[in-house]
Amino acid sequence: MSQKFLFLLADGMGDWPIESLSGKTPLEVAKTPVMDRLAKEGVVGTCATIPETMPPGSDVANMALLGFNPETYHTGRGPIEAAAQGLELKEDDVVWRTNLVTIDNFGPDGIMRDYSGGHIHTETSRVLVNAVANACGSETFEFIPGVQYRHLLVQKGGASAPEAQFDIRPPHDITDQPIDRDYAVYAQSPRLLAYLNCAASVLAEHSDAGAVTNLWPWGQGKALRLPQFADLFGRRSAVISAVDLIKGLGRAAGMDVIDIPGATGLLDTNYQGKVDAAISFLNGGGDFVFVHLEGPDECGHGGQIEDKIESIARFDKLVAAPLSEAFPDAAVLVCCDHFTPIAVKTHTKDPVPFFLHAKGLPASGVSAFTERTAQETGLHIDKGYELLPYAFSQIG
Repeated sequence: MSQKFLFLLADGMGDWPIESLSGKTPLEVAKTPVMDRLAKEGVVGTCATIPETMPPGSDVANMALLGFNPETYHTGRGPIEAAAQGLELKEDDVVWRTNLVTIDNFGPDGIMRDYSGGHIHTETSRVLVNAVANACGSETFEFIPGVQYRHLLVQKGGASAPEAQFDIRPPHDITDQPIDRDYAVYAQSPRLLAYLNCAASVLAEHSDAGAVTNLWPWGQGKALRLPQFADLFGRRSAVISAVDLIKGLGRAAGMDVIDIPGATGLLDTNYQGKVDAAISFLNGGGDFVFVHLEGPDECGHGGQIEDKIESIARFDKLVAAPLSEAFPDAAVLVCCDHFTPIAVKTHTKDPVPFFLHAKGLPASGVSAFTERTAQETGLHIDKGYELLPYAFSQIG
């Protein structure tokens, strides 16, 4: 029987020094006694999760961290989230990740105010998605509900259409910024622009819309195809997350996908539910579990310093602590997928800190698990998809 393996990921945890924190990062300020101890006893380093040729998205980074080269397998953010829903796409279909957003004046003079439509709840968002789908549906576009502000727009036969090559920025990259560049791209497709204008009209008249004013399709691509995780690593595996991105990667790779009631992707997520599910899976014959927390990333995008500090502290206390206690002989790999610095409110390509804790490994002796201490060890994994094979090779 192989050694149990816990891969714990705090999305967007990495950050830059912040003046109001006396030049420290949220990770340096947060109370993380469990991660500090495990890092001191284990191997610590940095990993470049984003290839030079690709943007610093969670889709790219998490695909790499699960052992898949994104330059080979990545087709877009939309296809990953379509896989999460088990959506069957034809070979010539394109699927867009589509946010419910808040925009001042959807046009050349528009400003992106909120990439999440006020962090709309899933139940309300489904009402809005269905309203738009019923009013604006066509033979070309099918709008499919997802989770919270994250949804899908299928463009039938879109693989050979001009829209397949459109470069639309992720909305979380342009908070409080003009949308003129992206609107000009949308306007190159009369049919897509007509759909978005129709959706805006429906949302403007809907009593449940709240802060939501528009749709924002981006990250389009053809269906995702991944090798099976068990074939690559010989382990029965599972992913646990609130977000469809992680679920889609897991499902495409043949991993168990465990849904957690009350998992929100925010600071108030169901930590206990995630921990209980991970324990149950590993005690039930599983070998490897990937537990993903979205909270630090959302706080980074929102520029919420204190909330980001708290989300990291909760990750340590409510996830790393109980899981490492439940499986004292397990290998534990902890990292983030990318930085989401408060200063820029979006993702960057900085190499991420990681540590691997397992019996028999040489102790790093670091004083704490931080961006600085990880960099100071000198250990660096140059390709994100090589981190997991490296970890498996270290534990034997």
